[in-house]
Amino acid sequence: MKQIKTSPKKPRSKSVTKLMIVLLAVVMASVAPISIATKAFADQYDARIKALQTEISQYQAQAGALQTKAVSLQDALIRLASEKAVIQVQIDLNQAKYDQLQQQINETTAKIKINKDALGNTIADLYVDGKISPLEMIASSKNISDYLDKQEYRNSVRDQLAQTIKTIKQLKAQLDEQQTAINRTLTDGKNAREALTSKETEQQTLLTQTNGQEAAYQQLSTDKQTEADKLVQAQIASNMSAARRGNSQTLVSDVIGGGGYPSAWANAPQDTVIDNWALFNRECVSYVAWKIASTGRFVPYFNGQGNANQWESYVAGYGIKSGTTPVVGSAAVLYGGAYGHVMYVEAVSDDKSRITISEYNYGWSGMYSKRSISSAGLTYLYF
Repeated sequence: MKQIKTSPKKPRSKSVTKLMIVLLAVVMASVAPISIATKAFADQYDARIKALQTEISQYQAQAGALQTKAVSLQDALIRLASEKAVIQVQIDLNQAKYDQLQQQINETTAKIKINKDALGNTIADLYVDGKISPLEMIASSKNISDYLDKQEYRNSVRDQLAQTIKTIKQLKAQLDEQQTAINRTLTDGKNAREALTSKETEQQTLLTQTNGQEAAYQQLSTDKQTEADKLVQAQIASNMSAARRGNSQTLVSDVIGGGGYPSAWANAPQDTVIDNWALFNRECVSYVAWKIASTGRFVPYFNGQGNANQWESYVAGYGIKSGTTPVVGSAAVLYGGAYGHVMYVEAVSDDKSRITISEYNYGWSGMYSKRSISSAGLTYLYF
């Protein structure tokens, strides 16, 4: 049962369900002669629950670290994919250049063949014509000038074809050289892409393993939380069983602003105002702190140590004693649950077996109530 928060942002325990809260409220309603062993039993549960919460925190820390690692790996995969995309663009451009050069080389090779064929035919013609004697060539020519023109023409055609073939061969050599260079660039790009793909596969494997480990730690955390919830239920059931052995008489029930509690705190919604001792309004601890202070006694500033089950150890640092004997004006602490419960002792029976107490937030109501209960099983703080 929640009793105290030290700042408006402090969260309520997630491990205590609504059902647990209601059950613990029933326990508070029926507290009766409970042996001193009840506190020890409650402490036993609390210690086990605390140990489980420590394990849960450790598992969650591990899961958080793995989640951070997974995010880093995912970012690395995104960067690798981006680098691969850039390299692929370069590969595509170089492949296009390579294909274009190959086409030009094929065309140049065809031109060489055509010109070689033409040169062969010209040489053949010259060979045939070469069998004709000069006298016969002169005889077939109109004149000497015509004869010279024919010779010059044949020589010119032969030389021109030879030069053309030479030029085309030079062009083909240049194209081959360019193609070789681009091919090396293509090979380098593909090797770089394969290296990135290998790195990408490695990173993806690590990411998968990391996500699996994170899920495992999350499952461990969930399992331990379930175990802790079961312990809380067992603790509540134990407290209920002990409470049924006694009796409790309600004198005043659920009054807003009862017991003289300041209206500024009583009329505000619960847990919206912090009082003079760093405690939330309309909680049991806020009421008892105010009640004791209203009698002129010192109440320390709790500074984050104000849960009811923390009062005994905290106020001991200020020299405030505790014991098992009820005294009018003392604070009666009931251990159990996540926070415990504290009440103000208004009266004590002659045999000290019963006490009349006033309180706030009994049964999780956030309001004032007054009861007559057994004095056994409680710890009393003598401010």
